[in-house]
Amino acid sequence: MVSALYTAAAGMEAQQNHLDQVANDLANVSTTGYKSLRVGFHDLVYQLEGRGAGPGVMTGAGAASGVIGRNPTQGALIPTERPLDVALEGPGFIQVRGPGGEVALTRDGDLQVNADGYLQTSSGQLLQPPIKVPKGVEEGEISIASNGTVSAAGRRLGQISVVAVTNPDGLQPVGENVFRPTAASGPVGAAGGTALQQGALEASNVDMADASVEMMNAQRGYELDSRVIQTQDEVLAVANGIKQ
Repeated sequence: MVSALYTAAAGMEAQQNHLDQVANDLANVSTTGYKSLRVGFHDLVYQLEGRGAGPGVMTGAGAASGVIGRNPTQGALIPTERPLDVALEGPGFIQVRGPGGEVALTRDGDLQVNADGYLQTSSGQLLQPPIKVPKGVEEGEISIASNGTVSAAGRRLGQISVVAVTNPDGLQPVGENVFRPTAASGPVGAAGGTALQQGALEASNVDMADASVEMMNAQRGYELDSRVIQTQDEVLAVANGIKQ
């Protein structure tokens, strides 16, 4: 009978984890280029020998949940008419310099010119390779082509590097809508078929209706598991009373 408590407790933890992921999506509904999380459930299994099941039989002991990747669906392109805003049309990422100086990736195209004249994201990551805007050049003079070429006053300043990885689900999030390539994500290479659109930003692909339904389902699952624990506790109390 005690195993039912473990099973229900595992279910509560799984639903709580699911609820946390949905809450994270809702918190980033306005984050540029954000991709919603995909949550999966799996059985918690252990080996139980004897008790009529036979040796080596695998028996479930509840469930667990975890992030299995991100929804790659393209977010809506929102026109801003701001020259330093760029939206990615297609798969891939803008290559930037990570917090530790390493190569990192993002879909945040809300670019800024820092105090030293270099282009960076809204969260402060410098583009990699770096692109410097000469002094005296106004934002309105900057042109960004679909292939990422940045120009101003007829002068080529550099090119925004748009890259892709074999397995985007293997990227490691490091905060601020930035990801670090890993062995699981595969090597970084040029993104084929992806274009940049100047004067626009990619909206988050979080669907508010779907997220709300998932949140309600997680809450109901959590409540049902808590009722199982309450019922099992009452059964154990009766059993203890009989033994006495």
